[in-house]
Amino acid sequence: PVCSMGNSTSRLYSALAKTLSSSAVSQHQDCLEQPDSAQLDPIDPKDLLEECQIVLQKRPPRFQRDFVDVKKNAASNHRPIRVMQWNILAQALGEGKDNFVQCPMEALKWEERKCLILEEILAYKPDILCLQEVDHYFDTFEPLLSRLGYQCTFFPKPWSPCLDVEQNNGPDGCALFFLKDRFELINSANIRLTAMKLKTNQVAIAQTLKCNETGRLFCIAVTHLKARTGWERFRSAQGCDLLQNLKSITQGAKIPLIICGDFNAEPTEEVYREFSNSSLNLNSAYKLLSPDGQSEPPYTTWKIRPSGECRHTLDYIWYSQHALNVNSALGLLTEEQIGPNRLPSFNYPSDHLSLVCDFSFNQDPDRLL
Repeated sequence: PVCSMGNSTSRLYSALAKTLSSSAVSQHQDCLEQPDSAQLDPIDPKDLLEECQIVLQKRPPRFQRDFVDVKKNAASNHRPIRVMQWNILAQALGEGKDNFVQCPMEALKWEERKCLILEEILAYKPDILCLQEVDHYFDTFEPLLSRLGYQCTFFPKPWSPCLDVEQNNGPDGCALFFLKDRFELINSANIRLTAMKLKTNQVAIAQTLKCNETGRLFCIAVTHLKARTGWERFRSAQGCDLLQNLKSITQGAKIPLIICGDFNAEPTEEVYREFSNSSLNLNSAYKLLSPDGQSEPPYTTWKIRPSGECRHTLDYIWYSQHALNVNSALGLLTEEQIGPNRLPSFNYPSDHLSLVCDFSFNQDPDRLL
């Protein structure tokens, strides 16, 4: 249910209004430099959620999605680590390039769409958040999420298609956020992916974190591979490059690994097989929702463009199955919830579904491949 406005109208001018307007952002060329939000006061997530719901009060309520237990009676001596993966749809692309023919332009207005995105994040309370197509990092996500207790990192694409759109908000890229009270950053690498020895326009962030509760190290990575049919070999080469980088960072899988990404690849593609068969001993977490534990969901993105309807499984959370357990995963939206006009919509802000998993460390810390 949506909060009534009541006497809370003034809240509209607190956390959300303190994020800069698009025109005020001048960091387009220097996007790797972290702005200092340390001087900003912390936000209570409940207050921010209430602000978002005030902005969204004319929109339908958020869809109900339930977590599915995939490891029954999982014994764990620590709180699970909740990881969220989401291609949030770059604002410049949604409004200017993607041609969602069944989605009214009104549904894509940033002032409301950003509240839908924030509402989804606040609802699931991830310890680690991995996003793709972020083009409002400096004016929205970094200022707000840093005040919610997250450490924030952004790596833009070198030649973002967002820059071709008039009145854009700078390049889009990958962003990684983790709660500072749960984890300590040990190492961070921004990776520009190569294919056939050529540098490409796709990137990844890989960070080695120490879990404060257990003292265990693990690596979290976020990426977004090249889109479109006809680029399968290119994606395969990018995947190989990312795996090589991650082998080095994790010392050949001695450090457990979680990889979140929009791979722009169905499970039938070569890059998917590369990750499945890697020496890093990876498994795809969302396969565990299928009856046999072997099948990916039927879709993670569903949209209608002038060329027709596109329903694909492109988004994944990979994890080291020798070192980590998946305790639960967030169920996907049903076809009925998505509706005949597909995504994005007044109900849902992106053309991709968010994926959320709860992980725990295996009890034997010395257990290797």
